[in-house]
Amino acid sequence: MKPLTEQHLALFRRHMVEIIDLHFDLASDELGRGELSPGLRRALLDVPRHLFVPEQLAAVAYQDTPLPIGFDKTLSQPFIAAAMIELLELQPGQKVLEVGTGLGYQATVMAEMGADVFSVDVVEEFVEAATLRFAALGSPVQARVGDGSRGWPEHAPFAAILVTAAASEPPAALLDQLAPGGRMVIPLGGSDAQQLTVVTGAKSDAAQRAVMPVRFTQLETG
Repeated sequence: MKPLTEQHLALFRRHMVEIIDLHFDLASDELGRGELSPGLRRALLDVPRHLFVPEQLAAVAYQDTPLPIGFDKTLSQPFIAAAMIELLELQPGQKVLEVGTGLGYQATVMAEMGADVFSVDVVEEFVEAATLRFAALGSPVQARVGDGSRGWPEHAPFAAILVTAAASEPPAALLDQLAPGGRMVIPLGGSDAQQLTVVTGAKSDAAQRAVMPVRFTQLETG
């Protein structure tokens, strides 16, 4: 079989975005919109998702399915990744905290949209691998090893916080680091049943809106 070329991969990316479009249309009531925002669409078409999975999975990187990346973690299904970012309602120049760097795909997409992204992961190997990818692509994401539930207070407050692991409730430290009017997107629930949730407002009166059922690994602390 011939090796994949950049032209092949670009076609796969376009097909991935078409599938995401279909999901957005079907889930328009839950998401509050039936299509991708222009900035997110452009980023999804531009960011090479195949570079953010183990090399042997590059050929299937654009399928609408989660993919294993090691340490019992996965790269989220493209539709879910896009939905989480869309729900943040990002604007260029906003400061974003990501909890759960993985290999860096969603952070890179948000940076491509013009966000100022800070990402934390408890797995040192993930941060090292993601940092290499950020450097290779010229992405300005800053990442560090740490307990994501504690956020990154040195760079707070954040206009948006994206949590890519599930918790029973929004971590208090993250609520403290959310700017007034900011939004947090986080899966809330136990190991078996979770709801992708948008959290808005200050710690004392934060409001939650459940969007759709999802399944993520639990947020690790340490």
